[in-house]
Amino acid sequence: MSTYVFGHTSPDSDSIVGAISLSYLKNQLGEDCVPTRQGEISAETEFILNKFGGTLPELKTSVAGEKVYIIDFSDKAQAPKDIMQATILGIVDHHKLGDLTTDTPLECWIRPIGCSNTVVKEMYDYHKVEIPKDIAGMMMCAILSDTVIFKSPTCTKVDTKAVKELAAICGVEDYKALAMEMFIAKSAVNGASARNLNTRDYKMFEMNGSKVGINQLEMVDISVLESRKQELLEDMKKMKEEDALHTVVVLLTDIMKEGSQLLVVSDDESKIEAAFDIKLQNSQAWLPGVLSRKKQVIPFLQPQFR
Repeated sequence: MSTYVFGHTSPDSDSIVGAISLSYLKNQLGEDCVPTRQGEISAETEFILNKFGGTLPELKTSVAGEKVYIIDFSDKAQAPKDIMQATILGIVDHHKLGDLTTDTPLECWIRPIGCSNTVVKEMYDYHKVEIPKDIAGMMMCAILSDTVIFKSPTCTKVDTKAVKELAAICGVEDYKALAMEMFIAKSAVNGASARNLNTRDYKMFEMNGSKVGINQLEMVDISVLESRKQELLEDMKKMKEEDALHTVVVLLTDIMKEGSQLLVVSDDESKIEAAFDIKLQNSQAWLPGVLSRKKQVIPFLQPQFR
C-alpha cells in the first residue's frame, strides 16, 4: 500500500514541491510514496511546475486508514479533518511545532530555516541520493519563494547554500532573475475574486482556544490592490463567520518595499494592535520590514491569546 505525502491546506509552492521532492527521495530509499495535495495550486506553483516539467500531485483530502508523511506544517488546523485516523510516519518542516500527535514513533526533520525544501535537500545529502535536474529546479524555486529571494528574516546560510547547489544541478545561472519571473506570476490578480486573493496562502491556527486565520499574499507591487481593500475586508468578514473565527488577518506583502499591509477583521482588534505595537485605522496598518508570517507575525500574535 502506498504512503501519501502532502503539505498544508491552501498549499503554497513549498508544500507542493516538498511533496514531490520528499516522495522521490523516499521512493529511492525503497518506500512506495505518492505526492499529493490538499487544495488547488497557485499561479506561482503552476509557473514552477511548467518551468521544470513537474507533474501536479493528485488531490487527496481524506487520509483515514492511510500511512502519510507531512511536510511544511504540523498543525491539525492545516491537515485533513481525518488526520488523527492516519498513521503519520514522519514530519518535515521549518515552522513552530504544532499540535499534531502520534501513537507510534516517527521520523522528524524540523529545522529553524527558511524553507521545508531546504530541509529535504539536507535529507538528500544525508542519504547520499542524487537529485534529478527537474526536481532540483523546483526545489530551488520553492526556497527562493519562501525566503523572498533571501530577503526574509527566516533565510539562513543553509538556504542560500542550498539554492546555489540546486541551481548548479538544474543548470540555472541567474536564479534571482528566474525568481523575479516567478514572483511576477505570483502577483497576477486580474480576474481573481476576493476569496481567491484571501486564501492564496491561507493558514488557520488554534491559539489557546481561539481560531485565527492568516493569509499572506506576496506581490511585486501591492498598490494594484489599493482599490480592492474594502472588498477584501468584506470577504474576510464572511470567512470569519463561516469558520467561527476570532480573527482573520491578511498580509499584503510588497517584496520590493519590504513590508506588509495588514488587513484585520477581529472580535478584539486591541489584541492585534498590542501584538505589533500599532494603531489600526479602518482595520488596516502598514508593517515595515515584515515579510515573514512564521517569524514576524505568529510569535507576536499568539501570546495575545494566552
